[in-house]
Amino acid sequence: MALNRGGEARARPKLQVGFVLMHNFTLTAFSTFVDVLRLAADVGDRSRPVDCKWQVMSPRRAPTRSSCGIEVQPSADLIDPREFDYLVVVGGLLHGAPALSNDIASYLRRAAAAGVTLVGVCTGSFVLCRLGLMEGRRCCVSWYHYRDFVDAFPALVPVADRMFVVDGDRITCPGGTGVADLAAKLVRDHVGSAQAQKALNILLIGRPRSGSDAQPAPHASRRCNDARVARALLLMEQDLFKPRSILSIAAELGMGVRQLERLFHEHLGESPQESYIALRLKHARWMLVHSRLSSSLIAAELGFSDCSHFGRCFKARYGMTPVRFRRRRIEHRAKPEGARPLREDNEDRRVFD
Repeated sequence: MALNRGGEARARPKLQVGFVLMHNFTLTAFSTFVDVLRLAADVGDRSRPVDCKWQVMSPRRAPTRSSCGIEVQPSADLIDPREFDYLVVVGGLLHGAPALSNDIASYLRRAAAAGVTLVGVCTGSFVLCRLGLMEGRRCCVSWYHYRDFVDAFPALVPVADRMFVVDGDRITCPGGTGVADLAAKLVRDHVGSAQAQKALNILLIGRPRSGSDAQPAPHASRRCNDARVARALLLMEQDLFKPRSILSIAAELGMGVRQLERLFHEHLGESPQESYIALRLKHARWMLVHSRLSSSLIAAELGFSDCSHFGRCFKARYGMTPVRFRRRRIEHRAKPEGARPLREDNEDRRVFD
């Protein structure tokens, strides 16, 4: 029992969370997590840390700069990790960050050895992976950082179609609004469902999402209301550069190929194979505009059997060869200011735009 200012006994908070912020961390991921705890911690709107308590830590209480430039002043040095139910590592920008300090690295390893549950939020999961603390664990990352993760950790298998993943005493969340759902889950587990729902209601978040809910896709499945089709499209998008079989996608979703084909025809009016090649062609079109790679290299990057196959598929979808498409783009950029914008030939806007 602790004592409050009036000398009365006060029970230990039901949920205690420690935060370790990386340089250039994502402010939204951190503030959203804290606000769910704050709103669930007290009755009314008084923000007292009664049921939940949190500490923001840094060696020697040095301030930490977020990716938007705002600095956060920690409330404590690195406290004994055993005082917390969870230690949350909040990441942010992947590139240009200084090396992880020895103090923080040893602290997180000590927490893991003590059995404290470690939570990687945003690219905080990359930090845990670099420290060797995610071996044999599933790691949830954003579709946006999927390729970065595969390149950095080829021995690990990322999960990029979920809101968050709980794997024993490791939890990973790609960030965004999914942080609120993860924080609400922890509140629900330790404090109660009513407090978790209250926090979400005040944040104007409706139905709480579970870790198994699909991440909102970047653009492919945005207009598809069926969660299974949306997740299949997201799995396709994650493997544009090394296309996988429709059989493996169906198996990962726990269904047969024919069932998946029926769902695609019902919701999109085309087969999974057609949707997959449409995604690859749309990315190829983007590469033709924004890169200097040749058509043959783009074809190889996106898994087409050869340049001729790529050219035939591209022309069937966009009404011109990749070479002509790029030439028209170059010619259009050279036109004087005020010229009419170039219309996309045969662009399919039903699903992907």
